[in-house]
Amino acid sequence: MTYELFCIAPDCEGESAPQSGQEAAQDWALRHTGLNPGHALFRRVFTDHARVSRVE
Repeated sequence: MTYELFCIAPDCEGESAPQSGQEAAQDWALRHTGLNPGHALFRRVFTDHARVSRVE
């Protein structure tokens, strides 16, 4: 599972990059908001992967 956050403030391109833990993505958002007052809304993306194998 990977976690990503994207700042949706106008004219902001801030994003957390894929993180292996939700806490790391949230920590990025807290730092981003601290440095950019008013940037308090983020789009969250959760990605998981499925491994499949063919039965022969």
